[in-house]
Amino acid sequence: MNELHSQFHQAANDVRQRKERPDNDTLLALYGLYKQALEGDVHDCEPTSFFDFIGTAKQEAWARLKGVPQEEAMRQYIALVRQLLD
Repeated sequence: MNELHSQFHQAANDVRQRKERPDNDTLLALYGLYKQALEGDVHDCEPTSFFDFIGTAKQEAWARLKGVPQEEAMRQYIALVRQLLD
């Protein structure tokens, strides 16, 4: 595992250990960046229900990152986590 991957996984662990819950917009940004970093561009799956507002918001957060290289998503995720922890 290279340094970027190590920093990414450490940031993911650090943010889970954080006592304060980030606001919803930040949570969605973290989710989208995390998914983009691990899986690349969003898949064509839609949330299972029209009333699944959380699932829809998560899917949209990830879809906004379409085309962002996985390594860049990792860097952005790490930077966002560092902002939260400072």
